[in-house]
Amino acid sequence: MDILQIVTLGLVATILYITLKDINGSFAFFIIIITGIIIFISIVHQIGTIFQLLQSLGEKANVKGMYMETILKIIGISYIAELGASISKDAGLQSVASYIELAGKIFILLLAVPIITAVIEAILGFLPAT
Repeated sequence: MDILQIVTLGLVATILYITLKDINGSFAFFIIIITGIIIFISIVHQIGTIFQLLQSLGEKANVKGMYMETILKIIGISYIAELGASISKDAGLQSVASYIELAGKIFILLLAVPIITAVIEAILGFLPAT
């Protein structure tokens, strides 16, 4: 699915949602959820290509595999948390969206600790010993 088809699908879903939300709010929300799933499935292949490219760049730059894997996990967590928060916001559940965003940030921080530690150790290695 190319970008024109994705935008068209999104616009059709938006028009259907606006038309149906007063008549049957549950069905209108269901349309939005299904649209999001269709769009996500249609871009999964491109996401895989991007991950392969980043992995290749990491190997060329001699970045340890663990660090590249962690960076890719962080990117994945951020997108998944954003998707979940957006769906919650669309449903009118701002507080749930905030909790999802907070959980995503905490998971990202937990994954980033080894990278932050390695950066600090590298900086300390450059400083003269006293």
